Amino acid sequence: MLANTDNGSAFTELLLMNVSSSRELQVLQGLIFLVVYLGALAGNLLTFTIIAIDLHLHFPMYFFMGNLALTDFGYISVTVPKSIMNSLMGSKLISLRECAAQTFLYIFFGSAEFFFLVVMSYDRYVAICHPLHYGLTMTPHLCTQVAGVSGASGLVNSAVHTGTMFRLTFTVSNVIHQYFCDVPQIMSIASQAVQFSELVALAVSSCLMLLCFVILLTSYIYIFSTVLQMHSAEAWSKALSTCSPQIATFILLIVSELFGCFGHISNSSSIQTLLTAMFYSMVPPLSEPHHL
Repeated sequence: MLANTDNGSAFTELLLMNVSSSRELQVLQGLIFLVVYLGALAGNLLTFTIIAIDLHLHFPMYFFMGNLALTDFGYISVTVPKSIMNSLMGSKLISLRECAAQTFLYIFFGSAEFFFLVVMSYDRYVAICHPLHYGLTMTPHLCTQVAGVSGASGLVNSAVHTGTMFRLTFTVSNVIHQYFCDVPQIMSIASQAVQFSELVALAVSSCLMLLCFVILLTSYIYIFSTVLQMHSAEAWSKALSTCSPQIATFILLIVSELFGCFGHISNSSSIQTLLTAMFYSMVPPLSEPHHL
């Protein structure tokens, strides 16, 4: 749909990808997405529920795991339900406001998850490298504050990017060759002024993310340096068992985000485009409950 503006006609609705014109394949895609979504929903909510009701798990490490499970649930809930609905109803439309909200929440949950993983690396650093000070350092009050800061940081990061990308209307094209409002696809149909501003915002965010990555990497270097000095095989095994799931989660998240941000921007809808998007938007929330 088009709306008249001072600069001409602007789109008020966008068209998401439709891999096939066949209704049977569209319904099949919707059902596959539904199964994946229900699996992620069950895994993450079960993880959170177990941590919430089991008093033996009321420790900082599990507190952050519970927050991470809720973040994963939000991460996949932002994009997949809309795609399921469109596939089953044979529609490709998403309003500009829905697209902006989807982008905002997608970036928010992705950023918050990254910050939570950084905090969890520090938690493991204190627990393994300074175990005698763990109770005094990782207090419930501090954990709550850190969780709040992680969420607030995700909100700020998301607001900056979403505000930058949607500050001007879309007048060239309204076709997004993806099943959700993916940042690279939005950038591809935005004006040159928006593309330049978003590249600057991405550069600033990348520097901040790099700083967080250095903190996380430093924490694990100290952790494994301490672990290698342990003479107890049991202590060594316990330390690795608590750190390896977080490392696996972090690697999976980073690889997924690299696919999303720097992968090839397709100019057409295809099975390859769909599978690539499914990898970086669905696999982390689906697999991380099993890691934890």
